[in-house]
Amino acid sequence: MTKAEEFEQLRSLLFAIAYRILGVVSEAEDAVQETWLRYEATETQPTSTKAFLSAVVTRISIDVLRSARVRREEYVGQWLPEPLLADPYEDPARAVELADSVSMAALLLLERLSPVERAVFVLREVFGFDFREIASAVGRSEAACRQFAVRARRHMDAGRPRFEVNRRAREELAARFFDALREGDVDGLRELLAADVQMVGDGGGKAPQLGRDVVGVESVARLLVSIFPWFARIGVELEERQVNGNPGAIFRDRENKVLTALTLDVLDGRIQKICSVINPDKLRHVGPVADAWALNREFTETRHRTNSATPETRQP
Repeated sequence: MTKAEEFEQLRSLLFAIAYRILGVVSEAEDAVQETWLRYEATETQPTSTKAFLSAVVTRISIDVLRSARVRREEYVGQWLPEPLLADPYEDPARAVELADSVSMAALLLLERLSPVERAVFVLREVFGFDFREIASAVGRSEAACRQFAVRARRHMDAGRPRFEVNRRAREELAARFFDALREGDVDGLRELLAADVQMVGDGGGKAPQLGRDVVGVESVARLLVSIFPWFARIGVELEERQVNGNPGAIFRDRENKVLTALTLDVLDGRIQKICSVINPDKLRHVGPVADAWALNREFTETRHRTNSATPETRQP
């Protein structure tokens, strides 16, 4: 095979590694592209193309993550990873690990690790690389990498929330949730939300947030019914999708532009956490992005007109 053909066979794996290290789709795609440029410029053929390219994309991702840490510390509001609608890498033998490692919750936990710890954890625990390959990728000894792996696993296990493993159960609960959301059924939502449910939003200061950090079944249920039924009145539609390996949805305006991405964490028949990403910079890879500020103004005006109308003129 040509270099290009070899690279294309491994592209999905390289993106999967980079995204888990970085949590940003655009940066992961850039890391993969830079990996190709370095591979193309390499005059000698590596013994293992997979090991070589995985090491290169890992080193690039570590460097990008180190510089990104400063930006994330200065980020306006809650930082959430960029939503991923489909993981291009598939491995039936590691399907559970792959799905779990791409969830919003797992990616946020990975943020607590140092860049090298994060890379070691991803390569070892998610993709099953041996320590010799990992040592080559991160530029540390095998013994040091084993210590990094132990520390990273300890941190992840201590903070990792449990989620519903049964995919069908999660999807059925999500379908009920989105039906209640469309109907503005606050009682229906209460039945589906955990008592300590948390809702977090990421607008990055560039869009109105649905909720920075709202906790508790009553607060979250009432916030949801105060927003989404009114969205429907101004033409916003809900498209149920898998987002970061969990049930979720993409909300689009009347021109089919992306307004927000939402994902649900489910356990024991209840929704434990709702994450919404509305920062337009984090949605461009999903499709053309809606003007959230304009929609917010239309939303406010529609509510005001309806609530100010007399009983005779008020629309049902």
